[in-house]
Amino acid sequence: MAHPTSTTSAVSVDVRAHRSPAHAGRGVVIALGLLLLIHVVVRAYVLVRGNFYWDDLILTSRAGTHGFLAPSLLFDDHDGHLMPAAMAVIDLVTAVAPLSWPVAAATLLVGQLVASASVARMIVVIAGRRPAALVAFAFYLLTPMVVPSFAWWASGLNNLPLQAAMAWVVADAVLLTRDRAGAAPRGPRSPIIENRTIVIRSAVVFAVGLAFFEKSALIAPVAFAVALLGVRLSQLGRDPGEPTRALPVVWRRARGLWIALSAVAAVWAVVFVVVARPTAGDHSIRQTAALVWRSVSEGIVPAVAGGPWTWDRWIPSPPFGTPGVGLQIVGWLVVAGAVVAAIRARRGAVAIVVCTVGYIVVAQALVSWNRSSTTTALELSQTLRYLPDTAVVLVAAAALIIAAPSRSGGHPGRGPRLVGAAVVAFSAIGSVVSTLTFAGSWAHDPTGDYVTTARASLAASADTPMFSQPVPLEVLTPVAYPDNLVENVFSGLSKRPEFGDWTGDLRVLSPKGTVTAGSVTRARGFAAGAGACDRPEVTGPTAIDLDGPLIRWRWTVQFAYCANAAGQVEVRIGDSSPVIAPVEAGLHGLWVQASGTGTTVSIRPRTPGLALHLAAGVVGEVYDPALIR
Repeated sequence: MAHPTSTTSAVSVDVRAHRSPAHAGRGVVIALGLLLLIHVVVRAYVLVRGNFYWDDLILTSRAGTHGFLAPSLLFDDHDGHLMPAAMAVIDLVTAVAPLSWPVAAATLLVGQLVASASVARMIVVIAGRRPAALVAFAFYLLTPMVVPSFAWWASGLNNLPLQAAMAWVVADAVLLTRDRAGAAPRGPRSPIIENRTIVIRSAVVFAVGLAFFEKSALIAPVAFAVALLGVRLSQLGRDPGEPTRALPVVWRRARGLWIALSAVAAVWAVVFVVVARPTAGDHSIRQTAALVWRSVSEGIVPAVAGGPWTWDRWIPSPPFGTPGVGLQIVGWLVVAGAVVAAIRARRGAVAIVVCTVGYIVVAQALVSWNRSSTTTALELSQTLRYLPDTAVVLVAAAALIIAAPSRSGGHPGRGPRLVGAAVVAFSAIGSVVSTLTFAGSWAHDPTGDYVTTARASLAASADTPMFSQPVPLEVLTPVAYPDNLVENVFSGLSKRPEFGDWTGDLRVLSPKGTVTAGSVTRARGFAAGAGACDRPEVTGPTAIDLDGPLIRWRWTVQFAYCANAAGQVEVRIGDSSPVIAPVEAGLHGLWVQASGTGTTVSIRPRTPGLALHLAAGVVGEVYDPALIR
């Protein structure tokens, strides 16, 4: 027969105790407020030091070149990701405040506050409002494992909703499956109505998480595992000698939830498989294993100890942590000590540790497989941007251990408690240091200054047509084409030049983002026309011989002309499609771009009576003369 013990798991605490903050101790509430304050200040500092980076510009480019909230944008396959909700946020920000970092940063800060509140709720639901729960919450708020993805707008819009949704659904799963003995009577129908409400809101939250990031599919198994462990702890608390039968209890109490989550996941899986290509490219099992091990040994383990404290960076790549052997050893000692202490002090801790390790391996293997080309640098795992969900799982595991029933004689003495407190303080201080050093490395990027300067320069030159060009290599490399073109990156701006195939004043955007005078290299040239300004030679279709052939390429032809009147001309470079360009009366210059091959440049006046005299010209590529001075 089961005999109640003096220790009762928090997963079976009176439901009413989780609904009113008045039950929390004053010290816990004050500590919670201080943690949140430090959290907000540190994260705001990271955002102030940061700016747009890489995918931010790619996705902003697509938002500006698609219709507002167009399905082709929302369901775009971005590097194997399907994230219509994240694309919708980017589209809204681009429409309201294009390339405004303060507005984009505000979405990250709001998202982080929502995620933090959701994680706090999860901890309270699992472990109750006890002081030890603050340690788990402090870990989430301060750990470097969640910082790199937070600082990067595109990544944050994936990972922050994932964290919030995971914590919320996990808490709801625990609420549905916990023991309710001792709860106040609420009427014969209220528990049913309450359970249906929980199921519906969890399904909605799960769907929203999937709409932001397909990795949210892991929420359902995590919620099931945490609920299963919670029920098992509750059974162990009643009678440690009785075999636990948690699985049928978890299924029976939350059957509606598991069915709803499975239905949402099934629908999303169909859409994802049809639209996205997550496994495109080369893959290697050996490289996957190496990436997983690197993410554990130089990512998760040092982060538990508050590291890494130094970050390296190869522009245009993001920062990656360099914890060093010493910090890795300290991290392993902290992990080993925490595991041993948990197992010795709490019943059911072994299962919690095994499930946590299993999640870490599976979650990192899934991500690493998609990035497992043999050319992928292992430093990718040291960027920590694939670890935010792991941080939530670690916090849930810590809350379960806090809530687990104590073993007989498992209470640590004063010495071990002091050591534990010192380790916690060491990790917390180290985490803040790591975040601050990351912010310094993250700020060492030219993208923010380039975008800010370019916005102002393009607005000042809005009346002059320009050719498009790639942004600097340190901002976006050609692999992002055509989203690396200036006309696309800045397509959301209302005040900017028209980008096209001709201009009467050649301007380029310098690597610093300033609009400056451009020039054209000489690949081929042609001589001046036989006429003069008072007797123009181009009065009809005219083919001008080049001094050599052109390969098929996108070329720019540059020439000066005298026109007897304003009008339009048609220009071809070799066999290119015709480009219609305006000309003005008098002496002016004209630059035309077109893709073609051949040995001539053809010009044909389109305006009746229009005649031109052409000076010598060149065909080549546009460049910034300042770069070769």
